[in-house]
Amino acid sequence: MLSNTSKYAIRAAIFLAMNAKDGANIDIKTIAKALEIPSPFLAKILQILAKQKLLKSAKGPNGGFGLAKDANEISMYEIVTIIDGSDIFDKCLISLRTCNEEEIPCPVHGQFAPIRASIKKLFKEQTLGSLAMAMKDHKGAVTL
Repeated sequence: MLSNTSKYAIRAAIFLAMNAKDGANIDIKTIAKALEIPSPFLAKILQILAKQKLLKSAKGPNGGFGLAKDANEISMYEIVTIIDGSDIFDKCLISLRTCNEEEIPCPVHGQFAPIRASIKKLFKEQTLGSLAMAMKDHKGAVTL
């Protein structure tokens, strides 16, 4: 359902929400090693999020990445739409276009539209703060 790029972006952002205390930055190698993601690929992903003002980045000895906003203000929806666009939330399951009631909808539109709306709602409601808290509550049973 989600691209690996979106999954990596979400995982890295949750990692930052859980580990970047008092606005501190975490270096890319630390994040990449903890999440088992190649650091050059992860750096590109995090730079995209930084350009969109979800993350902050700094170079140098105290460089790395951190959250640019409070973790409770950043939703999964924001991250996915920055990385992959909104197709997963808006496009037809079968066609390459947006499926809607005004035109002749695709054969599965009636069944898929409520599922798509439910997924969109879930992604908008889940923030990095709520996900980080849930991860801590699972005490390592769920890993990034």
